[in-house]
Amino acid sequence: MEKLKMHSPNFADENIKKLSALFPGCVTEATDDKGNIKKAIDFDLLRQELSTSIVEGPRERYHLDWPGKREALLTANAPIAKTLRPCREESVDFDTTGNLFIEGDNLDALKLLQETYLGKVKMIYIDPPYNTGNDFVYDDDFAENTDEFLKRSNQKDEEGNRLVANTEANGRFHSDWLSMMYSRLKLARNLLKDDGVIFISIDDNEVDNLKRICGEVFGNNNFITTIIWQKVYAPKNSARHFSVDHDYILLFAKNIDLWIPTPLPRTEEQDKLYKNPDDDPRGPWMSDNLTARNYYGEGLYEVTGPTGKKFEPKKGRYWLSSLDTFNKLVEDNRIWWGKTNENMPRLKRFLSEVSGGRVPQTLWFYKEVGHTQDAKKELLKYVDFSETGNVLNSVKPIELIKRIVHISTNKDSNDIILDFFAGSGPTGQAVFKKNQEDGGNRKFILVQISEDLPIEEQIVKTISDLAKSRLKNVGDEVRKEKEHVDIGFRVLKVDSSNMAEIYYTPDKVVQKELFQSTDNIKDDRSPEDLLFQVLLDWGVDLTLPITKETIEGHEVFFVDGNALAACFENIGKISEDFCKKLAEHKPLRVVFRDAGFKDDSAKINAEQIFKLMSPQTDVKTI
Repeated sequence: MEKLKMHSPNFADENIKKLSALFPGCVTEATDDKGNIKKAIDFDLLRQELSTSIVEGPRERYHLDWPGKREALLTANAPIAKTLRPCREESVDFDTTGNLFIEGDNLDALKLLQETYLGKVKMIYIDPPYNTGNDFVYDDDFAENTDEFLKRSNQKDEEGNRLVANTEANGRFHSDWLSMMYSRLKLARNLLKDDGVIFISIDDNEVDNLKRICGEVFGNNNFITTIIWQKVYAPKNSARHFSVDHDYILLFAKNIDLWIPTPLPRTEEQDKLYKNPDDDPRGPWMSDNLTARNYYGEGLYEVTGPTGKKFEPKKGRYWLSSLDTFNKLVEDNRIWWGKTNENMPRLKRFLSEVSGGRVPQTLWFYKEVGHTQDAKKELLKYVDFSETGNVLNSVKPIELIKRIVHISTNKDSNDIILDFFAGSGPTGQAVFKKNQEDGGNRKFILVQISEDLPIEEQIVKTISDLAKSRLKNVGDEVRKEKEHVDIGFRVLKVDSSNMAEIYYTPDKVVQKELFQSTDNIKDDRSPEDLLFQVLLDWGVDLTLPITKETIEGHEVFFVDGNALAACFENIGKISEDFCKKLAEHKPLRVVFRDAGFKDDSAKINAEQIFKLMSPQTDVKTI
């Protein structure tokens, strides 16, 4: 019976497989430090495959480089032996919600989400650290090989002890920030749908570098635009040189040919431009130019107005339509000659015929999408601070994120929105509010590290606690105003693997300790902990409904009906009779605890029982 691997994928191995399919001649064999044979890529041959001339060595080329870039790529590809543990007591509507709140390092979280959400996220919005010298809290170790990284990621004593400040005194100030972002963006791209997009808030400090690494990760041809957000409503007179009134939002697509923005709602100011001076029964209209500079062979002719006055385009311009089409427009009362009927003809465009929205522009004013003070007021409205110094400086206004959600998602498509620098949770609030307004069914995945607040609070201790508190209070407000909006979130926490150390490093076990290692599960892990690690390993949606049933005295989890059945009974309890009862449910997948079988015979027969009674069931153990 096959065992689940119980750790995130090794992306280096996956990339070798992809290259093997494209360039089989570049695949070779090499020995590792222990003398074991493994697959490898002959990079000299690969470079030659990708070149139209003879490649004799490294050559100058246009690219962004920094100390630690290769290590950052290694870090992105290296597997980790970690898991996501459910936390019901901190969740809202745990059993029914489609939203996720993940607490932990976002590098770990992104790796753990790879198999389950590969190609499923419609939009990513992140507001990463701006690298100002005091808010950079991610300390990735870029000096380990894959095996070392895998082992270290399973050690408990490193949990929660990886926060450092990236001050300007650090000689790698920009390099460390770039490495931190590069590895995370590489993983994030994998999660986007082919028609998905990513929005990234940033300031002047790193906007140029960020655009270039995004160009490497997503492709320069998939750059859409840089949005300018007016973040303040008054100039800062204390500024030494200029008052910085704006931030940037970089926008990249997974595939620019597939993404189409949703038009923004029309404004009252736009609609006020439409009048009806001639009492046309089709309603308000506005006039538009009937000529253009582009050459049009049938666009050179003279027309006669109602008073007999003659008109033709100015030199170098042409009518937009042929004479025949123009006469039809006149017959349909779609030509406006002015109040005196002696003006140059113009086309009447009716408000009722205008498309339902407006094209998004790149300049976003605070009057439309809010400013930083609005963002702080929003946070204070939903979180009761005892220390005002804990009101974050980098929060974004809800209207800003709602606009991003609007133009990048479809309310009828169950789109998934990811924010892996969730902060105080404004993206989650924006999704709640947008769904409330338009009846949408968008879902979010928020990731936030458990970073302490600057000043100790009585109730909320960390930024992730702050975000959860905010989302709960926003959800209560939304639920009162409109029913049937999903205002819940399932809290999952990044933790060391549920599997004991022996599972990953069996070579460390000595003979006299064998009888102490009859179980490969850590003592402090619950059956539901094991279930979520199985969901991750099998790539099953982490928000699917979960139910529990008792069969033959054994507790069994059922995920999304019969999509998955799991029984994690303690040592020596699973029998053939129980397996027969479970097989009657005909689940698509079933998983058992390896040490849970009554004896070896029961374990061997279990697989045969499912082959006979439910042949479509995939049976595995942990």
